[in-house]
Amino acid sequence: MSGTFLLLAFIIYTVAMLGFVIGVSGRSSTQVEDQAAYSRKWGRIGFVITLLGFGCHCAFFFLRWAEAGHIPTSNMYEFMTFLAMMIVLAFLVVYLIYKSTVLGAFALPVAIIIIAYASVFPKEIQPLIPALQSYWLKIHVTTAALGEAFFAVGFAAGLMYLVKTVNFNSREKSDRREQRGVEFTMFIMIVIIAFVTAIFSFNGTGYKAVFKSDVTVTDVNNVDQVVKQESTYVLPPIFGPYGAETVSMTPFLGMTEPLLEAPSWMKGANAGRKLNTVVWSLLSGALLYGLLRLIARKPLGAALHPMMKGVDSDDVDEIGYRSIAIGYPVFTLGALVFAMIWAHEAWGRFWGWDPKEVWALIVWLFYAVYLHLRLSRGWQGKRSAWLSVIGFLVVMFTLIGVNLVIAGLHSYAGV
Repeated sequence: MSGTFLLLAFIIYTVAMLGFVIGVSGRSSTQVEDQAAYSRKWGRIGFVITLLGFGCHCAFFFLRWAEAGHIPTSNMYEFMTFLAMMIVLAFLVVYLIYKSTVLGAFALPVAIIIIAYASVFPKEIQPLIPALQSYWLKIHVTTAALGEAFFAVGFAAGLMYLVKTVNFNSREKSDRREQRGVEFTMFIMIVIIAFVTAIFSFNGTGYKAVFKSDVTVTDVNNVDQVVKQESTYVLPPIFGPYGAETVSMTPFLGMTEPLLEAPSWMKGANAGRKLNTVVWSLLSGALLYGLLRLIARKPLGAALHPMMKGVDSDDVDEIGYRSIAIGYPVFTLGALVFAMIWAHEAWGRFWGWDPKEVWALIVWLFYAVYLHLRLSRGWQGKRSAWLSVIGFLVVMFTLIGVNLVIAGLHSYAGV
């Protein structure tokens, strides 16, 4: 039942995004006489539809909580869907303050992409491992996600500012650098979309490849033992595990064996699968990006530029700054203060240089530098926008790259 409400929320958010896009497109339409009134009307429509989607999203969250018997934030599927819900909440709060229609056209896609990304992970309800059986799970994860949600809105505003102000017609070196920066940001988002599409496509065909390889594990007596461990691929193996034997493999374009082997220095049975996933994401992302460029016949940033006609750059800059200013203290409490208290209770130390802890600190320091440069050095406009965009890319690496690629005490999140 909970999954049905999440699907409804996803569909409704998409409809709401289209409403905001229609409102924005009226700014540049010569057929609309009162463009400001047209934009406000569709902004209100999009806001109401978003509220409806948020209601369905909350229904999913609380039904999942009732089904699981604990707050549903214990694995990647649950956390990423919760983060998307917090991003929509942060957007609703910021929209009520600034009434910016164009913000919906940039912020809602972030939430939609994250819901789609969450859907590639196992959806089965799992019992909490001992380290997560604490009331701090509710406090730490919810506040950290809410802080990151406001960073996401800041990212959307920063990207809006850059699309508005970057000169896409110039061939000057500095302008070309900015154009490439915007395109790289668009490419990262497209890579995530392409990854989700590839996963669902191959899952729909029932594709699977299973390998067995020797893995060295350390037992409770600190004695190393070599054991056979299986690794299951849901994407065709461009890179198979190092030194593995093929147990079973669905043929794909004549492939009955991996094209290449993962490097020997990549340890663990799942190392090859992670490398294969990264390669597939980049290849499918490049293909989708090339297709969109072919359709648009121009850089994607330049294609979005007309949407920003009539938008006040100073207002967008203010939205980005205020969003981050709200999110920073919330993130500080959730990701650092509450996290350290819980770590002390669970592991007997406040800090242990675990990869997730280190990257959470990097995020916190980055936004501390952002606020310092903004308030003390007057870094506004493009400088501020670039920092807000880069900052959220660091957040996404912390959530995705660290959880799924780098081993650590938080690896249970990347089932």
